[in-house]
Amino acid sequence: MSRTVVDLDEASLALAQRQLGTKTKRDTINQALVIAAGTNGEDRARGLAWLQENAADYLDFEALDEYERSGR
Repeated sequence: MSRTVVDLDEASLALAQRQLGTKTKRDTINQALVIAAGTNGEDRARGLAWLQENAADYLDFEALDEYERSGR
């Protein structure tokens, strides 16, 4: 494993840690890299197709429209 120094967006890192359930920066970044490396264009296309087919079952479009109209 190589050692690399990079600047990180701390807010994004914290969100990723919560989403991935990781405790350290190293674990979070390594887990995110594994996920990114294992996801290809076909996976994303399948996921998007599924979301388009099932969105109405999971999203409250009226609430989303109301939120957009409120200007928040």
